[in-house]
Amino acid sequence: MIDVNDLRKGVTFEYDSNLYKVLDYHHHKPGRGNATIRVKIVNLRSGTIVEQTFTSGVRVQDVRLDFHIVQFLYSDGDFYHFMDLDTYEQPALGKEIVGDAGLYLKEGMECKLTFYQGQPLDIELPLTVDMQVVESEMAVRGDTATGVTKKITTETGLQVQVPGFVDVGDVIRINTSTGSYVTRV
Repeated sequence: MIDVNDLRKGVTFEYDSNLYKVLDYHHHKPGRGNATIRVKIVNLRSGTIVEQTFTSGVRVQDVRLDFHIVQFLYSDGDFYHFMDLDTYEQPALGKEIVGDAGLYLKEGMECKLTFYQGQPLDIELPLTVDMQVVESEMAVRGDTATGVTKKITTETGLQVQVPGFVDVGDVIRINTSTGSYVTRV
């Protein structure tokens, strides 16, 4: 058991028979009375995001998670297939677990899977990925006080706003946490 005062961003815990991961944490101490801890949490099994308020002194059950470095093999439409680089097992994750991370996955890419009691829960991507541009809008010239941008589509179907000089065939680097353009490679 851990005290709610020890909850921080990224901590995983069990509460009301559900498994949660902390997305945001705020500690509020009024002039009188107990402190309150407000957390924005995601249910790792259903994917719902909830805001929860705890009073100081409440305890929640901590959990032990296993992490495995895996390599993305392929997607068959319904499942994403990976290979554990230590045991060579090949777990398959459904679309509901992978979510939007599927747009960043390329064959041969290494990422980290989180397991709880032998079941895959979450996928953690590298900070940036390099992707090839397969489709591009025409850049509109005009207001040059701000940078001219256009929307492109990558080889995985991800759409990103990029500067006007990026063309079809270029390889660009994308930040996986924000989905934004970083640089041309």
